[in-house]
Amino acid sequence: MLKTRILTALVLLPLMLAALFLFNGVAWAGFSWLIIVLALWEFARMARLDGGPRYAYLAVSTALAAGLWLQGFVAPAALMALSLLVWLLLAPCWLAKRWPLPTGLPAMLLGWLLLFPAWFAFLAWRPQPTVADGLQLLAVMGLVWVADIAAYFAGKAFGKHKLAPTISPGKSWEGVAGAVVGVSLYSWLVTQWGWLNVPLSPLWLLPLAIGLTAVSVIGDLLESWFKRSAGVKDSSQLLPGHGGVYDRIDSLIAVLAVSHALRLLLV
Repeated sequence: MLKTRILTALVLLPLMLAALFLFNGVAWAGFSWLIIVLALWEFARMARLDGGPRYAYLAVSTALAAGLWLQGFVAPAALMALSLLVWLLLAPCWLAKRWPLPTGLPAMLLGWLLLFPAWFAFLAWRPQPTVADGLQLLAVMGLVWVADIAAYFAGKAFGKHKLAPTISPGKSWEGVAGAVVGVSLYSWLVTQWGWLNVPLSPLWLLPLAIGLTAVSVIGDLLESWFKRSAGVKDSSQLLPGHGGVYDRIDSLIAVLAVSHALRLLLV
């Protein structure tokens, strides 16, 4: 399994980096939408949208995304503020109340609320195929990766107190602490390297990075709860050794959406 995971990562990482730094606007919009629509397909599968309704949902979603992009759509602040409410209020309530994954139209709307803002953020954080814009988005995505890696090793080494045992038994508060430490160091480094083009001082970026670490954990736990509610181990088997696309971007979609919303509203 470890060998399969490594081989899959060795294929996906160069592809992601090539898209990030080399693809033009059309290619990047299509590539990033492919990531989102695959995750949306997996979400619809977990929500028991089968057959015709699932494919109609994906077709409508793709047509909507294409129409918005062709019209030069930029997500308004009001829409991204709604995304903030989803991740900072609705998602924690969902986890606290253990609501089941909905079906039918409510599931379709929830899928859009979770995944469309992440696509808007993919486009907004990387508006041009330049090194500066690529590094800017890479800095945001890197926060999620650093948080995951630091949490994994800190949890393995020190984990004793379970974070959410009924949702994701492997996660611990010690892992969260490790993620906070790792992200704090990472946020200082990307500031020194000049990867982020935001007019905020390090004194503001540090608490923001720690807050985004909490958002990352919420995104991870929410998808874990969706899978438990749906009775599946992985969102799919599209990525050998890694499960599904949604499994890989559960934290990322939350951090992308919230970071972009905060940039629109506060910067």
